[in-house]
Amino acid sequence: MMITPTMIALNNVYYQYRAELKHHAIKQPMPTCIKMHFDLQIGKGERVVVIGPSGAGKSTLLNLIAGFVQPKAGEIILDQQDMTQIIPGKRPVSMLFQDNNLFEHLTVAQNVALGLKPSLKLTPAQQQSIATILAKVGLADQKNRYPNQLSGGQKQRIALARCLVQHRPILLLDEPFSALDQALRFEMLSLVNHVCDEFDLTLMMVSHYLDASLAQFTRCLVVNKGEIVFNDKPAELYQPKYSNIATLLGINCKD
Repeated sequence: MMITPTMIALNNVYYQYRAELKHHAIKQPMPTCIKMHFDLQIGKGERVVVIGPSGAGKSTLLNLIAGFVQPKAGEIILDQQDMTQIIPGKRPVSMLFQDNNLFEHLTVAQNVALGLKPSLKLTPAQQQSIATILAKVGLADQKNRYPNQLSGGQKQRIALARCLVQHRPILLLDEPFSALDQALRFEMLSLVNHVCDEFDLTLMMVSHYLDASLAQFTRCLVVNKGEIVFNDKPAELYQPKYSNIATLLGINCKD
């Protein structure tokens, strides 16, 4: 039996930050400490969806892996290497957000090129790499257009191409398709699955959708109050033994 190597490991990772919450009695912001704890292993090539209530810590989980926030304690191991103290740009991770962060004054090809070289001074090999990635995401004939000339789905394809051109083995998606209609969202999910196959990527995606899209992932994590409270196949969410998780998410279990 082949053992799948671990691509992402969070070993007793603790994170905390201070937030201001309104007190119902005095109606004044009250400082409070939000604490989170993650212990997790994800194998190479897995496709994991992360769901849970708003403010539960889903995006924080991805930001810890990407290096945009630092843990108070614990280890973050990525592709068999300790990345706990490594800056985001040096981690084997690319991340796509809901806001695609495209530059309107740059062409499609130039926006993708930023993933390789912010100066946009590319070698012929890099230019060919960009052309190849644009073809993979179906934008080969749009390379000289500008973002304001494209649809929402096409813009997200540009942002995805910018991630892929970096050729990093871990792809993190933080609700990137929530602004798209259902048909386009499923189309983008299909594209993501295709590129994960082609580039042998390990995927983690934050989503707030509890529909058929869950079936496209090998595993589901439910995050609540800064902890992982469910870690299993998506279909298991609907089993009676997880009725407490179903109640949390507002879904119906099987009889």
